[in-house]
Amino acid sequence: MSHSPAVRPGAPERLARMIRLETVSAELDQRGIADFDRFRDLLAELYPLVHEHLSFERVTDLGLLYRWRGRGDGDSVVLMAHFDVVPADADDGWTFPPFDGRIHDGSVWGRGSLDDKGPLLVVLEAVENLLAEGFVPARDVYLSFGGNEESYGDAAVAAAALLERRGVIPWLVLDEGGAVVDAPLPFLKVPAAMVGVGEKGVMTVRLRARGEGGHASAPPRLTAAARVARAVARLDPNPFPKRMPPSMRAMLASFTPHARGGARLLLRVLTALPWLTARVFGRLGGEPAALVHTTVAPTMLDGGSAANVLPARASATVNLRVAIGEDVDSVVRRLRRAIRDRDVEIEVVEGYAPSPESPTGGPQFAAIADAVAASYPEAITAPYLMMAATDSRHFHRYAPAVYRFAPLAMSAAQRASVHGVDEHVSIDSLERGERFHRALIRSLPE
Repeated sequence: MSHSPAVRPGAPERLARMIRLETVSAELDQRGIADFDRFRDLLAELYPLVHEHLSFERVTDLGLLYRWRGRGDGDSVVLMAHFDVVPADADDGWTFPPFDGRIHDGSVWGRGSLDDKGPLLVVLEAVENLLAEGFVPARDVYLSFGGNEESYGDAAVAAAALLERRGVIPWLVLDEGGAVVDAPLPFLKVPAAMVGVGEKGVMTVRLRARGEGGHASAPPRLTAAARVARAVARLDPNPFPKRMPPSMRAMLASFTPHARGGARLLLRVLTALPWLTARVFGRLGGEPAALVHTTVAPTMLDGGSAANVLPARASATVNLRVAIGEDVDSVVRRLRRAIRDRDVEIEVVEGYAPSPESPTGGPQFAAIADAVAASYPEAITAPYLMMAATDSRHFHRYAPAVYRFAPLAMSAAQRASVHGVDEHVSIDSLERGERFHRALIRSLPE
């Protein structure tokens, strides 16, 4: 794989400028769209060749779609990212203000550096550098950037629908998701590029109860607030069964050759006995447990108007990440059985079923693995099931190969900083991420 020596300097500074635009989609009503428009204009300034050679159109107010025409007429590739970010408060203990875009100690710090402006930057860096060489891809490459992924907005929905109407059936869709990690499992310390081949569904459910209002000095046996609190309590322990999805079995199999001693034996056993694996991972808690069952997270409680007044109504909001094997209807049925109270209403605020799992044995997954080898030669490439939702789920309706991988190295602390405090990306990761996308685009078959 050849690499151009003429890669432009200044990628960290370009990312810093992106971070300084406060594209917080959850606060769009308060902040307005100005920073989102400035972001689009900034891309035109920072990537002149992209804007000279690729066609561009806006999709809704917040979607940016570029088309790079290829040499042949093979099915297109869609590279995705989003440029909106979640809120950040400098008072939460950030080392540097979250929207300063500070470059310090070999890293770029700030909200969006990992999620998802850093991954967006390395796509554009690769395309700009390839254009500078006069390179033309073997097939069309679309760049689809959304401005409201974090608020479950419609920019990516509209982009996917637009390409479908035009008859564009992508050969490969690649969005944010996994990363290069140093310890993919608690007992396995080996660098691994974790490529999401599917993702769990997302549901938000509101539990509601009503009761007699009045003075708190003479309460009934069960107030509306107490009824909702009891319903929430009955969701622990987790009422959903533990299952091992196919992608997880493929993940363990890919790790096995790189493990030693007892770890290798354990991986062989876990691969061969999926029912045991589901139980082991469930006991590990955290990310391993989330892989094997639907997670239940009560996130908001509401009810009452004063400390000495009985609430006439109360509610709890519950966020669920729906595992393979469940759907919206089955989740509601399980919640109903666990709560065991017909006076608690279950309202589905939003609900998306899990995505299908894309293949790991085809040329698309192999192309991703080859690009990983060119950019992170020390890492193995392994499939896994995404626990969070991405914009790429909107392509699953008609695209056969949808994957989720941001080619950046992330330590455990960095992964925890996504949507948290002190989000930052190393400059080395940005360079390797650019190399990944350059290798991937170069290798596209005719």
